[in-house]
Amino acid sequence: MRFWWVNQNQTFEQEFRGGYLWSPKRNRNGARNPFYDNMREVAPRDVVFSFRNRTIAAIGVAQSYGYECPKPTEFGTIGANWETVGWRVDVAYSVPANRVVPKEHMGLLEPLMPERYAPLQRDGDGIQNVYLAELPRAFAEALAGLIGFEAQQLVMAAADAPLLTAPQMAARGIDEWEDKIQETVRTSPALSDTERTAIIRARRGQGQFKQNVMRVERECRITKVDNPAHLVGSHIKPWRDATNEERLDGENGLLLTPTIDHLFDRGFISFKDDGGLLVSPVADRESLRRMGVTPEADAGAFSRGQRSYLEFHRDEVFLTAGRARP
Repeated sequence: MRFWWVNQNQTFEQEFRGGYLWSPKRNRNGARNPFYDNMREVAPRDVVFSFRNRTIAAIGVAQSYGYECPKPTEFGTIGANWETVGWRVDVAYSVPANRVVPKEHMGLLEPLMPERYAPLQRDGDGIQNVYLAELPRAFAEALAGLIGFEAQQLVMAAADAPLLTAPQMAARGIDEWEDKIQETVRTSPALSDTERTAIIRARRGQGQFKQNVMRVERECRITKVDNPAHLVGSHIKPWRDATNEERLDGENGLLLTPTIDHLFDRGFISFKDDGGLLVSPVADRESLRRMGVTPEADAGAFSRGQRSYLEFHRDEVFLTAGRARP
C-alpha cells in the first residue's frame, strides 16, 4: 500500500462525484510532469488524501491502476489547455467529519514531508503545479491521526477493501472512448467508404491492417503461434492514440494471439528494442505463467519503424505502478 496527496482545487467536485482522479499525460509544452507520471504508479488499495481549499476534503481508496482516458466532459472549460487524453484512476471516496487544515499542524507534518516532490510548501501553503504526490508512510499516518479515528480505520481497512469492479471499469472506459473515435471515423466526410471500413476493422486487428502487419510479422512474438486464423494484428501505438495513417501502418503492428494482445494493449507487457520482454509490476505473475508468458521470453528483432512505435508504447501505455523512483 502506498499513500498519495492530490491537489483538487479546480476539479474536486467533478472527480469526487465521478469517483476518479484524472490528469493530463504531460505539461502543456509537452514536457513530462512527475505529478502526472505518478498516475501510472497508483495501485488498487492505495490511499489518497484529497486537498481542497486548504483542507483535507476527502479520503479515497484507489480501485484501479492508472489507465488512458479522455479528459472528462464534465470538466467543461476547466483546464482548457490540458491534453484531451490523460490518465484516470478510479477511486472510492469518503468525506471525513473532521476537516483538518494541514497549515495549522506544520510543526508535526513539516519534518515528515518528502525532501523531493513535496505536496506542500514548508509553511503549509499549497503548490499550484502539484497534482498527485506520494506521501511517506509516517506523514500519511500523522495526517490520519489528525483527522481522527475515522481516517485511521479507513487506512487500516484499505488493505482488504473490495475491488470487484475496477478491471471492468478500466476496460469500459477505454471501450467507450474508442467507440466515440470510431463514430467520428464512420461519419468523416474526408474518408472514402473503403478507407472508413479499413480503419474501423483495424480497431479489432483485422482487415487491411492485419494484412499489412503480415508483411512484417510471421508469428506471435510470445507464443510463436503462426496460423493467421488464431492471430490478430495488434497495434503497438494503440488504435485510440494513432492517426488514421498509423492505424493502417503495418510497422505499427505485431501479430499476437488474442490473450497476448490483451496484455499488450492494456500495458501489462511491453518490449525492449532488442526484443526483451518487459512485465509490468502490476501484472499477476501466476496468471502470466498460465498464459505462457515468462519474463525470459525473447520476442526477437524489431524493424526501425516498430522500434519507434515501441518507444511510444513504453512511455504512454506500459503500466509502471510500484516502480521504484530513480
